Amino acid sequence: MSQILSALVPVFALIAAGAALHWARFIDDASWRAVERVTYFVLFPCFLFNAIAIADFKGQPVGQLAALLAGAIIAMAALVYALQFVLKLDGPAFSSVFQGAVRFNSYVAIGAISSVLGNPGVALAAIAVAIMVPLANTLCVTVLMHHAGEGETRFSTFAKQFVQNPLIMSCLAGIAVQLLGLPVPKIAATTIDMAGKAALPLGLLAVGASLNLAHARAMPAPIAVATFLRLFVMPAFVVAGTQMLGITGIAKFAALICAAVPGASSSYILARQLGGDAPLMANITTAQTLVAMVTMPLILWVFA
Repeated sequence: MSQILSALVPVFALIAAGAALHWARFIDDASWRAVERVTYFVLFPCFLFNAIAIADFKGQPVGQLAALLAGAIIAMAALVYALQFVLKLDGPAFSSVFQGAVRFNSYVAIGAISSVLGNPGVALAAIAVAIMVPLANTLCVTVLMHHAGEGETRFSTFAKQFVQNPLIMSCLAGIAVQLLGLPVPKIAATTIDMAGKAALPLGLLAVGASLNLAHARAMPAPIAVATFLRLFVMPAFVVAGTQMLGITGIAKFAALICAAVPGASSSYILARQLGGDAPLMANITTAQTLVAMVTMPLILWVFA
């Protein structure tokens, strides 16, 4: 337990530092948005591409890990849909609960995996992101289009969201380089690596700055449901899946971390763009991030 805590504390310390800097107005909101944009569109894609393109996956259960994480996301999506008649929420609010349960925070996941497992874990984490980001985004965009906003035709909206997602594109590029064995020039590889190393600390600070503590108590029922599903039920799905598929070692640990992290802070942007309940989405993300500081170490200690 002490090893897990010592590895996770720096991750949440950076999130807390981001929240403190935002609260103290050390950096204004416009500057935080710029930090988020650079991290999301430049630094984090560099990190993912580099982690996937040069990783050595020999001996790692990549196929089993892909099946596990994809299955967990699909199972969660089905569960949330089954609960919509119990929750009795309007379309935009339901779409926010759906996002809160299905999507995961890539910054927190890879930050935690990097701290706990080191480079071998980061390679698996990048593969996890390559699996989870396209699938989760596809499901969430589909639900938002169906239950929330109108606007563009369904295919054009989906295609736009997919192509414009830098995480998806960088993962696909890294997979292509890995599968085809394409050489990456040393200067380019060094530049990409340097940019990627800045992604995690800046990303975690931005996660902290995005927390909306003043409104975290609004609409307690949907917030509680989304938090419970994301932080307790998703890890349970993954634990069951690891036992069924026989996944052990660092692959199991990496999968558990991905399952135990809070929802993505970028869910707010997607909700705002496609007609979801953006304020509720922000509240869900804030509550999940705060609760995950307690639940993540416990889940990893018990099940890893």
